[in-house]
Amino acid sequence: MALGKDYATQECSIARALEVVGERWTLLVVRDAFYGVRRYNDFLVHLGIPRAVLAARLQTLIAEGILDKRRYQESPPRDEYVLTARGLALWPTLRALGLWGRDFLNKPDLRTFRHAVCGTEEELGPYGECPACGTVVPVADVELMPGPGLDRDPADPVSRALLKPKRLLQPLETEPV
Repeated sequence: MALGKDYATQECSIARALEVVGERWTLLVVRDAFYGVRRYNDFLVHLGIPRAVLAARLQTLIAEGILDKRRYQESPPRDEYVLTARGLALWPTLRALGLWGRDFLNKPDLRTFRHAVCGTEEELGPYGECPACGTVVPVADVELMPGPGLDRDPADPVSRALLKPKRLLQPLETEPV
C-alpha cells in the first residue's frame, strides 16, 4: 500500500505543515536556499538528489509560495530559486532541527551560525539570539561558518564554496566545473 501524501484525519497544524515540507528532500532544498544556492544544477550536485525528485520538490515549493522562480538569463533561458517571505519564516525551524541533530545525534559541528553585524565569534543561541548583543538576528544578518566536522576537501563545488564564511541568503558563488 502506498503511503499517502496528506494527513487528512489529523486536526493539527504540524500535520498541515508536514504536507508541505515533510517530504524527505524538501527541507534540504530549503536549507540550501538559505545557504545561497539558487541554481538548479547547484541543488542537484550538492544534494545528490535525482533530477525528477528535485524538479518535483522545486515545483511544490514554488506552488506553496516558499520559493520564487526568477529568470536570470534569457538566452538560453535560465532560472534561479529564491526564498519568499513564507520560505524565510522556516529559518527558526531549520535552526532548531539542526541543533537537535547536533545535540542528540552526536555529530560534530559541521556549520555554525553567528551574528555578522556585531561581529561576535560566539554562535547564535537556540532561538537565533546573539549572545553578545542580545537581539534575535534577522536571517540576512546571520553568518554561516564552516565547523570543525566538515570535510575540508569535498567533491562538489557547492560544498567547496561553503568552506568559506558567508552570509545566509547571499547568492553562492561556485567555481565553474
